[in-house]
Amino acid sequence: TGKAAIIFANGSLSAGGQEAEIRKKLIEADLVDCILAMPTNLFYTVTVPCAIWIINRNKKQKGHTLFINATELGTMVTRKLRELTAEDVAKIAGTYHAYENDDNYEDVAGFCKKANLEEIKANDYILTPGRYVGIAEPEDDGIPFEEKMKTLTEELHKNFEESHRLEEEIRKNLGAIGYEI
Repeated sequence: TGKAAIIFANGSLSAGGQEAEIRKKLIEADLVDCILAMPTNLFYTVTVPCAIWIINRNKKQKGHTLFINATELGTMVTRKLRELTAEDVAKIAGTYHAYENDDNYEDVAGFCKKANLEEIKANDYILTPGRYVGIAEPEDDGIPFEEKMKTLTEELHKNFEESHRLEEEIRKNLGAIGYEI
């Protein structure tokens, strides 16, 4: 009736060969309770993202696996190190516990999804959370599309003008030192 959380490289979620067979057997044995995709830079010596697998011999949600995409969580505390805030940890833990206990759990586009064995089989036993959680709904900022496009095209026009001015300045400076373009 044991439960384990194991940190793996993200390749474990989708690699082929023997790793694919191991994933398939773990899923078909209904042992994978949760797959949690973590952000980059969580460790001092490794900058790549990782995945946390929760393996559970006594799952409460039989025939299902929870996918959590936490890749956008955390705050960079140095140029090379990211830390999860207390709120981030609470969000992840709260989601997992709500799923595990079937306590008001709800899928959240872009963040979490409870997938059944058939969905996982349809994805060739690839366990990358992004395949299941999808993308978050964009926030509506209340600005009409036409107004946004007008603002963006005006800004683009100004950027083009600045680009041309800088190009001419570079040509002039190169010419002054004997290099013509």
